[in-house]
Order: sequence, then C-alpha cells, then structure tokens
Amino acid sequence: MPNIQLTLACGDYEIIRAIKEGAVKVDGVDLTVLTDIDSSTRHWRFLRNREFDVAEVSASSYLLARDAGMDIEGIPVFLHRRFRHEFVFVNTKKGIKSPKDLIGKKVGVKSFQVSAILWMRGILEHEYGVPHKSIHWHSEIDEDIEFTPAPDLQWTRLADDQTLEAMLVSGELDAVIHSDIIEPYEKGDPNVARLFDDYKGEEERYFQKTGIFPIMHVMGIKRDIVERHPWIPVNLYKAFEKAKTIGMKRMFNPRIAPLAWYRHALEEQRKLLGEDPWEYGLSDANRHNLDTLVGYSHEQGMLKRRWPLDELFLSVSQGRKRGGFRV
Repeated sequence: MPNIQLTLACGDYEIIRAIKEGAVKVDGVDLTVLTDIDSSTRHWRFLRNREFDVAEVSASSYLLARDAGMDIEGIPVFLHRRFRHEFVFVNTKKGIKSPKDLIGKKVGVKSFQVSAILWMRGILEHEYGVPHKSIHWHSEIDEDIEFTPAPDLQWTRLADDQTLEAMLVSGELDAVIHSDIIEPYEKGDPNVARLFDDYKGEEERYFQKTGIFPIMHVMGIKRDIVERHPWIPVNLYKAFEKAKTIGMKRMFNPRIAPLAWYRHALEEQRKLLGEDPWEYGLSDANRHNLDTLVGYSHEQGMLKRRWPLDELFLSVSQGRKRGGFRV
C-alpha cells in the first residue's frame, strides 16, 4: 500500500528541521513541507482556501473556525509561543506611561482576532485592569474568520490606504499592539516607544504568576483526512515530537547561533521556563494555557460558547503505558 500524500504548511523552525529535511519521517505518510509563507498568509490560505492538508494556524482563528462549524480538527502541536508585553507600542506625545493610560484611547491592531492581540487584550484586562471595551480598536486587515462583534465593542477597520505604523507616528493612533516589532520603533522614531520599558521583567513576572508561556499557533488538519485515515494525527504528533527532541538537542551546541551570550540565554530560559517550555499535548500546563485563551476569546465576544479542549483537539493517546520504545 503506498504512503498517503499530504502537504504540510508551517514556519521554518529549528524544531521542525528534521521533518523538513527528511531525517524524521511520518510513518505511512509522504509529506510535502511548505515553509516559505508568512504566518498570516498561511493561516488565510488554510482556513479560507483549504490549500493545505495540515497547517500551523493561528490558535485564535482556529477557535473561531471551529465555532463557525468549519471542517477542520486540531492536533496538540504548538510550534509557536511568545510572550507579548514586548509588542505594545505607544506614541510618546500622548502621555501613556502605564497600561491604565490606554483606557479611552485609540489602539491599532493588525487584525482584531490574531492570537498575539487576543492574548495581550486578555492580559491587559486581567493583569492590569484595562477592560477591552474601554478601548477604541482600529484593525488594519480583514479577519481570518469573520465574526459578529459585540454591539458595544468600539472597533473600526482602517481604509486600504491607512497603516497602523504611520498612524501611530502621526498621532492618529495612541498605541499599537502588534505581532512583530514595528518599523518606526526599529528605526528609532522619537514618536514611538514601548509601553513596557522592562518588558522582559514584566513577562517573567507574568509567567511566575500564571505559569503561562502563551501558545500562539496550533496544528490544523482537514477533517476528511482524519475520517479516512484516523491513524494519521497520532503519527504526525509522534514525528513532531521526534523532530522537536532533535532540534532542542542541537540547540545546546553554543556554536549554533552567532550570539556571544547565546548559551547563557538558553540556560536562563531553562531556569525560568523549565526543561520543555515548548511541550506538546494536553498536559495540565497546556490545558491551563489554552483554557485561558478560550476564555479570553469567549469574553471578548468572538466565541459563541466556551469550548472544552477535548472537543477542540484530537486525542493522540496510544493507550495507557503504550507507545514506548519496545517493539
């Protein structure tokens, strides 16, 4: 019987290198791996156009896709996590010195539903007392999954010729929450600064308090593939685990990155975040992480109900005390 042919679209990460280069195979599957696609485009092409069989996709958009009844499933593989305090930028002339100064302000976001923004809105509300409905939101691009916002949500979509970054510099927007470092900040524009000067300290305190290293992306798979080949999700999961193990082992070589204190940074991460901060599966820590995200999405009016995680992710269990190395 020939292997099943599947396309996988994901980021070009060290932890998937072994799959991309063929050192790790998915048993019974021949993968065509596509990595030359930026995140927001990949999410759109998977969710809107169904172009890939399996794809790394925005966790927030995946939740909305399931809420809308789309025919996809989730595998508990989380290739991308990131703390988000670093990505809140303010216009320096607006007198914004603390999170509560954002109340009543105009804040730009790439799109309302993107995972990075969903996380930061929830963090601002629950950790800093900034209700998401106290802000007038301005989004630049359309949503991965369209939804009906709450009637009392202040939300404007920008015109095609408007950009968040230019509007922040000019003062038309008071602040921007982004998924990346914005260009005016990188170029040292005096009108732009970070809200959190000590963003790393804020992120460390957030983790120590909550235990959350925010999950940004999940692994989506077309439902019809699961229905025809129910063994594929488990075999994919096993391959991602193997590739991550190989990738993380490689990272311990201090020559892997051209950074003077690279090894120090890696050891600092292990001390704070633990041995495997990129853990896959629905462990207790990952359940807390994802339940928090589901809760944020529901309270911010994007999900119609608060979904249980066991409905959102396929089981990758091979049975108690099974799936070991003995064959």
